[in-house]
Amino acid sequence: MKRFIFAIIIIALALNNAVAQQTAITRDKGYVIVLHGGAGNISPENTPPEKQAALKSALNQALNAGKKVLAKGGSSLDAVVAAIRVLEDSPLFNAGKGAVLTADGKAELDASIMDGKTLKAGAVAGVTTIRNPIMAARAVMDHSEHVMLAGKGAEQFAKEQHLEIVEPSYFITPERFKSYLKMKRQDSLQKAKGKFGTVGAVALDKQGNLAAATSTGGMMMKKFGRIGDSPIIGAGTYANNDACAVSCTGHGEFFIRYVVAYDIAALMLYKDWSLEKASDYVINHKLKAVGGEGGVICLDQQGNIATPFNTDGMFRAWLKFDGKKEEMKIALFKE
Repeated sequence: MKRFIFAIIIIALALNNAVAQQTAITRDKGYVIVLHGGAGNISPENTPPEKQAALKSALNQALNAGKKVLAKGGSSLDAVVAAIRVLEDSPLFNAGKGAVLTADGKAELDASIMDGKTLKAGAVAGVTTIRNPIMAARAVMDHSEHVMLAGKGAEQFAKEQHLEIVEPSYFITPERFKSYLKMKRQDSLQKAKGKFGTVGAVALDKQGNLAAATSTGGMMMKKFGRIGDSPIIGAGTYANNDACAVSCTGHGEFFIRYVVAYDIAALMLYKDWSLEKASDYVINHKLKAVGGEGGVICLDQQGNIATPFNTDGMFRAWLKFDGKKEEMKIALFKE
């Protein structure tokens, strides 16, 4: 009998060891990156085929930038920054070059980043001269004792960190300026609602660490130095290895009031909900019930992905490598 029990123990230990080794192998080789390029009144009818192709190409470039970091064993933090820089440099999105304009005809940019391993975070808000705001947010996290810097102070900090500084006119594209003039004639902020071109990324690296980042130009025709959810940790961006990484896009005031990014993580932590259940509940039930429009991209430590949205469309893309095969998807509209 003793020999039988001993044999059972040996077998159990061997099985546990095999599972542990398999988990370690998967973690050592697998990685995931998920992107969004905004949500809102997006449909095939109001997005010409040539623009659809350009959007997919830009999202693909951003995915590959993140993949390049992750495939070499780089961190999820470096991956989300690399991906978002591509989107900030593209005139197709409301972030960096191509950002929407304020009521005064300026581009005021916000960005944030969070490390799921340490819960450290950094953000900048209302900046007008930093070419890649996501780089400034990362610098705030890595090289200051603060979480958020705003306006001129954030720009001075970016200069001290030797980040690229540009003229404010760099961000203004002909298409955005044309839209600005049209809305100014209409003198209606309501006309600007329904389109949220914020960009974001979440990633899982080979070490099993999550990261999230978001960058935006905010709301078209915004006034009075308005700040949305994108640079606010817990509202527009959140990452915690014990739960998930989240980046949001939508009507920022609702995402701030309902602390959307953290709420999804909290449901996973405190109710033991799955990523899909938690994100779907917050976006398609809780937020929708009060008129909050938008969507999120979410990723957990097991590589599960969720991209719920309650608008007509959301530009989104993901690339997943499980250690053996790679899967990739790019989508613009509801399916």
